[in-house]
Amino acid sequence: MLDERLGILRVTMKPLLNTTLLFLLVIVFSGSVSGQDFEETKRLAEQGDATAQYNLGNMYDSGRVVPENDAEAVRWYRLAAEQGVAFAQSNLGSMYRTGDGVPENDVEAVRWYRLSAEQGDATAQYNLGIMYSNGEGVPENDAEAVRWYRLAAEQGDATAQNNLGFMYARGEGVPEDDVEAVKWYRLAAEQGDVTAQTNLGVMYAIGAGLRQNNVRAYAWFSVAAAQGDEDARSKRDIISETLTPEQLPNGTVSKHSFVLPIAEFYREVRSILPTSTSSTQL
Repeated sequence: MLDERLGILRVTMKPLLNTTLLFLLVIVFSGSVSGQDFEETKRLAEQGDATAQYNLGNMYDSGRVVPENDAEAVRWYRLAAEQGVAFAQSNLGSMYRTGDGVPENDVEAVRWYRLSAEQGDATAQYNLGIMYSNGEGVPENDAEAVRWYRLAAEQGDATAQNNLGFMYARGEGVPEDDVEAVKWYRLAAEQGDVTAQTNLGVMYAIGAGLRQNNVRAYAWFSVAAAQGDEDARSKRDIISETLTPEQLPNGTVSKHSFVLPIAEFYREVRSILPTSTSSTQL
């Protein structure tokens, strides 16, 4: 059966980091960070400036300007986190979860994620949702996972939107509702989330939460495949077997074997739909 060949829906369980450098009144970061920026940030951090401490931790974490050093990243994240910087609290939680620069400790990860999430940080809310989904550092609780995914999803976090869609599709922590699943998958897919694009393709292929439409399934699998997702590429090839030559775009594989700007590719994907439906949502 087609349902079985397309496989299961996917959920993302990788923790996210806040990578944005926060604005410092005395430093304006432009695109890249210079050695001079680093020295000034370090000077301010050593004076106790919480924003500078977070930024310094981020520099060590990402290896920007200075060699990557997880222990130093943890040190500066902690100083900023203890002063209440939400980004630092979330990133410190992720360091504890992955065991980078500090012994792995899921309980500590949850503690820092929660402090950040309660301040409204979407990344921490998503990460806390993962911990509840997996039962890491806290008892497994799908309802709590949904709660935190929703808070992040409502702030526009694409990964959280995909995971919330997955929870609705599976009926985990919330009544099963394919229409709601499609809603959240679409929001994430339109932001370029590859997993959500693939999941939305599956929903079209099996007719869950919307009318079954293999052309649109093929389109969304193609969008994800163009970003290098092998699972989507496989699903696209499977669904292509159900389409007529007239329904398939000429030269799709060779033309989209590399990543196109997502907006440009959306326009091209829309062009393969029947004229009567090309102006509606993919």
